[in-house]
Amino acid sequence: MVGGGAAGVAAATVAAEAGRSVLLVEKYGFCGGAAVAGMSGTICGSYLASEHDKPSDRVVEGFTGRFRAELLAGGGLTAPQKYGKTYTEAHDPLVWKEAADDLLATAGARVLLHTAVVGVLLDGDRHQGVVLESNAGRSIVRARRTIDASGDGAVVARAGLGTYFGADGAIQNPTMFFRVANIDEARFLDFYGADTICPPNVSSAIEAARGDGLDLPRSHIWIFTTPRPGELLVNATRLSGQDGRMLNVIDPEDFTWAETAGRRQVREYTRFLRRHIPGCEDAYVVDTGTEAGIRQTRSIVGTETLRNDDVLACRKRSDGIVRSPWPIELHSGDRPKLHWLLDDFYEVPYATLVPARGENIIVAGRCLSAEHEALASARVTAQCFEYGHAAAVATTISLEQEIDYRSIDGTIVRKTMRDNGSLL
Repeated sequence: MVGGGAAGVAAATVAAEAGRSVLLVEKYGFCGGAAVAGMSGTICGSYLASEHDKPSDRVVEGFTGRFRAELLAGGGLTAPQKYGKTYTEAHDPLVWKEAADDLLATAGARVLLHTAVVGVLLDGDRHQGVVLESNAGRSIVRARRTIDASGDGAVVARAGLGTYFGADGAIQNPTMFFRVANIDEARFLDFYGADTICPPNVSSAIEAARGDGLDLPRSHIWIFTTPRPGELLVNATRLSGQDGRMLNVIDPEDFTWAETAGRRQVREYTRFLRRHIPGCEDAYVVDTGTEAGIRQTRSIVGTETLRNDDVLACRKRSDGIVRSPWPIELHSGDRPKLHWLLDDFYEVPYATLVPARGENIIVAGRCLSAEHEALASARVTAQCFEYGHAAAVATTISLEQEIDYRSIDGTIVRKTMRDNGSLL
């Protein structure tokens, strides 16, 4: 198991609970991926979008529901917060790490933190393991099956099995998330409102402040309350190259620029909050993400691809392994573009996790095979938990029946996930 984000934690836990010998490798000193290291901070993708002003029943459960319950038990999850026409919940990053630690330890998964994959072991197209690097040196792990939950398709790419970037190389902007504290929450909410997507008067104030010299490239920002009193989670920055070009954080030079520019923008947006938003006059920055928040890098060339039309038509599948009601949320340019799926959802087919070429390897997470706009919906946290769940179920079937991933009937994966509590 490579990667300890939402998909990797789900995959490792479910596979270990099925009695498999599991090793999870994570480059940071904690699990969490984009949700924690990138501080995306919310569990998006659980609730239907609607014109009504109250949360509907959740349409995603399974491992997502299990992890949500762990966060709630630890006091690390807010009540549902309005996000345009749907709802999301903000989590505490420390509680997220602790919940992952507990689930993995209880399941019996072995975890290696501070360890990176630097190579792969291949016999032709058959994946046989990975090469690891840590401060202890370099080592080899042989594995009968590998789940690439890196988010970047890093293992698939190193094996040369076929990846691509967005629409003809165009991918979504990264963002530097941050938290501010010492907020008068009642005054803030009275001014800002219940919707986490900023109201028009805030966008206008940003544009005016930009004219006064603040570096505020994005006018349409999102602010969430957190489980900690007097604290806000802010999604405001827009990171692009010095010449305005799209950044691809697979390139370390682009990643470095995203980090440094992101921190500068965090200070600018905090100055804006202090000067212009009631309740934020004495705010200070608690922290930023350990890394810039990454929405998109590589996608695999899959046995099947989630198409833009599948999302727009809210297409259901007999081999669907998760529901997704999340809008197409495309971050490019100065304002995110949202296309809502009202009172409905689509289902992601199993084979989008299976590389079109190669054996003994499957992916879980945002690097599934999907068209550009489709991925802008399918990449969020609730769905990533279930991609990991599906990859673990498929791996157990593959090992028990000694068959490759492409030979597995997705309807069987779906049935097992439903038996495990997924809403399918």
